[in-house]
Amino acid sequence: MKFTAFFLTAFLFVNSGCTASNEGDPEIIKGQTHHLKMEILAEGLINPWSMAFLPDGRILLTERPGNLRIYADGVLGAPLAGVPPVWVNGQGGLLEVALHPEFEENGWIYLAYASSPDGQQGNTAIGRARLDGDKLVDFEQIFQGKPLTTLSYHFGCRIVFDEQNRLYFSIGDRGEMQNAQKLNSHNGKVMRIHDDGRIPADNPFVGRQDALPEIYNYGHRNIQGMAVHPVTAEIWTHEHGPKGGDEINIEQAGANYGWPVVSFGINYDGTIITNDTAAPGITNPIHYWVPSIAPCGMSFVTSARYPHWNNNLLVTALAGQHIQRLVFEGNQVVETEKLFQAYARFRDVRQGPDGFLYVLTEGPGQLIKLLPEE
Repeated sequence: MKFTAFFLTAFLFVNSGCTASNEGDPEIIKGQTHHLKMEILAEGLINPWSMAFLPDGRILLTERPGNLRIYADGVLGAPLAGVPPVWVNGQGGLLEVALHPEFEENGWIYLAYASSPDGQQGNTAIGRARLDGDKLVDFEQIFQGKPLTTLSYHFGCRIVFDEQNRLYFSIGDRGEMQNAQKLNSHNGKVMRIHDDGRIPADNPFVGRQDALPEIYNYGHRNIQGMAVHPVTAEIWTHEHGPKGGDEINIEQAGANYGWPVVSFGINYDGTIITNDTAAPGITNPIHYWVPSIAPCGMSFVTSARYPHWNNNLLVTALAGQHIQRLVFEGNQVVETEKLFQAYARFRDVRQGPDGFLYVLTEGPGQLIKLLPEE
């Protein structure tokens, strides 16, 4: 698929001052430190949300309406059978897919999805299954978020594992901001569980009668990006603010990240949520965006294929319609670059086992491979 001349004029690298080049191969886009070429692998995806790489090179893809597909050798497969019932409600549906760190030994595939036990109310759930040909088998739900609600907003959800194979995942405030500060609600929280759903004995709120034991920390609005730092092994997240105030945070046990007590954003109608951007007992973000970019996926770059981006953070933007590269010194952003500005709503970015970067867009629904060019 070749870019049109109109499309090329739409590219703008705001922070770098670079524009797309019309010279030579029109698919090569000039960035600050790497020139990139988009290779569109699959099109026609319906609200693609997440991807995971199987050891044999195939790619698992989720579509929010409830489909789990496999991309292999230029072919996008039909939806797999055996996917659990998904509550497709507003922003809810089939969201994250992730492999167990020991997948080659145990075969577990994890899914985050909106689940409605009664068909009327729901919340984010976590399940796991194994792949057998063109279907999932051995499915079991290992977590159901609560309380259930009819609201259709802020389901989260991303999944990462730590070095002990414990599973961390996020649920948004579900459209009711006060939930984020309530420890008897999973909403607006990061959870930590064992890979089979058991609760770690050292979770920070275990044993408290007023708190749910799965909670790792709280005070989040809607986390849709989560990644493990390649050097420190810390879990980094980003979350959607309201109108302004998207954040990057480093997740700590028991910490309160402030929503809605503090925020760098305002309500969509322009009214004030809070006048405070910091407060005692609140863990501040290490970076925030005003105006919002609506961040979704995120990934650290460690591949030698992009040598100038080592340990840089990539964030996909929905409303911002770009991929943002952030360079950190410690926990401070020292440089940013906007890539592929105005191309699409970018939903996810991952580094594949082959070292290449892959992105998902929605509207149009595409799976894209980013090839570095000399």
